[in-house]
Amino acid sequence: MSANNKTVKFLVEFSRIIVGATFLFSGFVKAVDPLGFTYKIQDYLIELGLTVFFPLALPVAVFMVTAEFALGIFLLLGIYGKWTVRFITLFMLFFTPLTLWIAITNPVKDCGCFGDAFIISNWLTFYKNIVLLAGTILLILKWRLITPLFSRKIEPVVALSILLLGIFFSLHNVYRLPVLDFRPYKIGANIPQQMFIDPEKADVMETVFVYSKDGIEKEFTEENYPWNDSTWVFVDMKTKLVKEGEKPAIEDFSVEALYYDETISSWDIGGNITDIILSEPSYTFLMIAYSLEKMNLKHLENFKEVNRYAAEKGYSFYLLTSSSTEVVEAWEQRHQTGFQFCHADERVLKTMIRANPGLMLLKEGTVMDKWHGANALHAVKLDENVK
Repeated sequence: MSANNKTVKFLVEFSRIIVGATFLFSGFVKAVDPLGFTYKIQDYLIELGLTVFFPLALPVAVFMVTAEFALGIFLLLGIYGKWTVRFITLFMLFFTPLTLWIAITNPVKDCGCFGDAFIISNWLTFYKNIVLLAGTILLILKWRLITPLFSRKIEPVVALSILLLGIFFSLHNVYRLPVLDFRPYKIGANIPQQMFIDPEKADVMETVFVYSKDGIEKEFTEENYPWNDSTWVFVDMKTKLVKEGEKPAIEDFSVEALYYDETISSWDIGGNITDIILSEPSYTFLMIAYSLEKMNLKHLENFKEVNRYAAEKGYSFYLLTSSSTEVVEAWEQRHQTGFQFCHADERVLKTMIRANPGLMLLKEGTVMDKWHGANALHAVKLDENVK
């Protein structure tokens, strides 16, 4: 083999590894949390005004992560090299211009290409795709140089096994909690600590004063604004970002109690109880149902049992939802649960647990355990489940 052929062969194998490993990793971390990827797709649909396609978001998410996961393994193993490279090329021809549009318009801050496992900027995502596209072009031109690791007789069995693995793994993480949790509410995380950032590392803000003189507006800082010059007329005061700093992992965790107002015979929002929940020295159960309307009622009896258990043991039990007070009132009249209802942001609740409903156990603000609604009864045996 000539030196030139050796170089081409090396570049093909190098591209195969880089492109295949990236597809495998990207598909795997999204297959771990298909609902998270579903929510990301819905974010884009909202920005595009295509919310009518919301019901398709989950099937599309499962299909995409399975395809990405499988194509990555196919390429690394050299399975069906010609068609694998063709499908990967289609992926790249679609997503490279799409990520350019995302980088320019910035409709969503995080593109979600690596789920919650590895967050990169939209521009870095585009540059990453340029590199992958270059490698893919080489592969489609020289796909015959890809060395398969299995014979043609074994290829169908291996390919089918990989596809089934991807599908069942994704669906398991849809209908049960993700096997890996990359979010700031994972088991063992302390929520108050995740909400804090060192002031020296935070955003540097500056107060700007706008004054007008002779019809001309001018901005001043706190050090030089003309407080003692009556010829300048105050117009406005605003805060400007001088230097962007680090952001806390959790920025918007806030819980407000809901209560039934006897005087108006309806439910209303009461005070903020975030600090109470996060500082409780004993166990606190959080039943999380971001939408009572969409909640799976099949598991409701499990939560009623957990609520009874909590009352017997003297533990707190709250149901956190983003549903309106009108929905809460109608839902509680129908089901008569006696739960303590609270209101929280829908995105926060979806981030806390990938289940509707799900159950989270806290102690002094630390996430001790999490359960899907189907497994909520495991929570009534704290001595066995909490270390």
